[in-house]
Amino acid sequence: MTNRPLSPADILTLPEGLSDFEGGWRLSRKIHDRHVGQFGHAEGRLEFSPDGDGLRYDESVTMHLPGQPPLSGTRAYLWRAMDGVIDVRFDTGAPFHQIMLGEPEPEATHHCAPDLYRVSYDFADWPVWTVTWEVSGPRKDYRMETLFVREKLRGG
Repeated sequence: MTNRPLSPADILTLPEGLSDFEGGWRLSRKIHDRHVGQFGHAEGRLEFSPDGDGLRYDESVTMHLPGQPPLSGTRAYLWRAMDGVIDVRFDTGAPFHQIMLGEPEPEATHHCAPDLYRVSYDFADWPVWTVTWEVSGPRKDYRMETLFVREKLRGG
């Protein structure tokens, strides 16, 4: 082990709160559906916008699956700040999971009987980040990896 001074490359930058996510993001998603034995991918956009007590997550994607025409889809969540965590809720306000702040790779689970959703966030390359879902149950068995890259700011 060396006693050299830390360089900027040695210092891990992590999101500190909701405001770090606000704005537009490009996303790229890979999906491996083990239940039906196929791979798919999606490209799209995510916008975090102010909404009451936090941010609204609005995602729109175009998904490509083998042998099918492209499919357009959207999803929305509510992100709320709590003590040291981001409380992620469905757009109805129902609880979904929490993201621990200050950790480079926080994990969480959500049980939606009979399926189990396990999520891993990776903020180690912030502001580039990934989310990986492993979903298992009698009707579902898939892995979904999404890469998020901040859109260039106007004038930046």
